[in-house]
Amino acid sequence: MNALPDDDRIVRLTPSAVGGLADLLVEVVDSGASVGFLAPLDPAEALTWWTSRATDPALATWVAYDGPRVVGTVGLAFPGKPNSRHRAELVKLMVGKAARGKGLGRRLLAVAEQGAVAAGVTLLHLDTETGSPVERLYEWAGWTRAGVIPDYAADPGGVLRPTTLYYKRIGASAVQGDCQG
Repeated sequence: MNALPDDDRIVRLTPSAVGGLADLLVEVVDSGASVGFLAPLDPAEALTWWTSRATDPALATWVAYDGPRVVGTVGLAFPGKPNSRHRAELVKLMVGKAARGKGLGRRLLAVAEQGAVAAGVTLLHLDTETGSPVERLYEWAGWTRAGVIPDYAADPGGVLRPTTLYYKRIGASAVQGDCQG
């Protein structure tokens, strides 16, 4: 069993990681993760999708490596409107099958939250397929369940599934919320 990647192996996305991220996306979609694509995912489509994101200034993405292999990723999507600069959406938290159950998801989530605080973000939000294993991670990490939307998105097999919305106050907002509660 391989150890987790070291902290210095979770790094910001560079164009050289795109191929590994495409492979990871194909793997997680084909194994049933609902991350916006239908299975089977064409590797060329995955590569095109990641290539378009590698230089998007509205995204911050971190990549986890085990040696040269990409084993996980997480991102933040920053809205462009003036009234929403205090928030970001947590997107594409993915861990490859071989790296699951070793705490990598927790570490990726922590890296994204730290990156959000450094960017001045005070509120994070996300959506995930209701009943998916990652819900336990979000609850463990202090995210608040806001509600469920029925038939929100199709899973990789094309079946409509409910989605759970979560949010988390971070940085100064979290401290203020603790003092007010």
